[in-house]
This record gives sequence, structure tokens and C-alpha cells, in this order.
Amino acid sequence: MQKIIGGAKVAVPRHVAIIMDGNNRWARKRLLPGIAGHKAGVDAVRAVIEVCAETGVEVLTLFAFSSENWQRPADEVGALMELFLGALRREAKKLDENGISLRIIGDRSRFHPELQAAMREAETLTAGAKRFVLQIAANYGGQWDIAQAAQRLAREVQGGHLQPEDITPELLQSCLATGDLPLPDLCIRTGGEHRISNFLLWQLAYSELYFSDLFWPDFKHDAMRKALADYARRQRRFGRSAEQVDAEAHD
Repeated sequence: MQKIIGGAKVAVPRHVAIIMDGNNRWARKRLLPGIAGHKAGVDAVRAVIEVCAETGVEVLTLFAFSSENWQRPADEVGALMELFLGALRREAKKLDENGISLRIIGDRSRFHPELQAAMREAETLTAGAKRFVLQIAANYGGQWDIAQAAQRLAREVQGGHLQPEDITPELLQSCLATGDLPLPDLCIRTGGEHRISNFLLWQLAYSELYFSDLFWPDFKHDAMRKALADYARRQRRFGRSAEQVDAEAHD
């Protein structure tokens, strides 16, 4: 997607996905409890949202809590749930006022009913917002996402509404948690690790990957702009040759 920024035409991703890594290590480096890093990370979330809004990104997906994160110490998980609940109640109105629609993807069944209710309320409050979509992945895993899509299609086949040969990649993709949104153009991971950790496995097939050594609480406005500038310099080919892409760009 091309946008005019500062008088110049710049490639801007429609959909940015971020693995927010490094909160605990940020806290340990400062001799603080792990939850302090997660609290500090909220400021980075605000900064990234502001940059996405100013540059014209349409969808921002943040990996907040993976299906594997339940294995962490119980006190850390409990503190994260409290932080999540507080953020939903505190930020939903601000998101709506700024034209940001909130969506939460993942298996909600394991969350406390109070948290599930807060999720529904925040989504309902912001449903009419049109500026862009903020998508939070909570108790989410890419393998879970593909499995739930397959189960949904299997039920359609079992009910006689679909034939197995009718199942195409496009149809399966439409059944994913993000099925009605554009695929991520750019996936960012902070914290210095170089893996995608079961995040949007199907959706990231052709995404550009960007890795930052910054811990998430330090990934603010300038770091996000740097990531977007790096994306703008890349050539996305989707299996075509560089010559084909260049020729198409000059048509």
C-alpha cells in the first residue's frame, strides 16, 4: 500500500503484527519484578498505536498472551490477567474516542468470566470506530487457530453443507481468527529473539519479518518508525522475480 508522507510516496503496510518480547528481561536488568516490565510495556503499546495512526496502517495485531504462556509462574500469570483487565477498562473509551476498533482473538474459554465480560464490553464500545483496527491476541496460538478453522470446516462437511474437495486455502484462511482482515504485511519481534513462536502461522507466510534487539518497553516512536522505514525499502515479490515486480511498478 502506497501513502503520501512528507510529500513522498512511501510503501506502508496495511497490517502490522508485533510479538512484544523482552518485558521480563527489561525488568530484571533494572532489578524489578517481572510485572514491572509488562506495566512499562503499556507505554510502548501507546507509542506504536500513535505511529500506526499517523502513517495510515489499517490493522495492528499485538501478541499479548500466547497459549503457552499459561506455563509461566502462577503469580506472574495472575498479575498479567489483572493488568489486562485494568487496561481494558481504562483504555476502551480512549480507543473509541480516537477511532480505534478493538478486537481480541484467541481462545477465551480459559479466562475468568469477569475478564471475558470486559473483553466483550470493550469490543462492543469500540465497534463503530473506523480509523483502524487494534487486534489483541490473547490465549492465542497459530496452531490453535488453524485447528479451529479445520474443525469449523469439518463440521460443514459433516453437516453435508460442504464437500472435502471444496476446501481451498482461501476458504480455510477465511475461517481463521483474522479471516476478514488483510494478511500481515510486516511482523516485528522485539527482544532480540529470531522466531515467530506460534504466532499467526498461516497468516505470516509472506510477511516481511523485522527483528529488533530492543526490549519491548524500549520500543517507542522512533523504533517503530525505523521498522516502517525498513519495510518501505523492501521489495515484496510473492514468488515473482525482481524484474517482474519492477516491470509491474512501472506500468
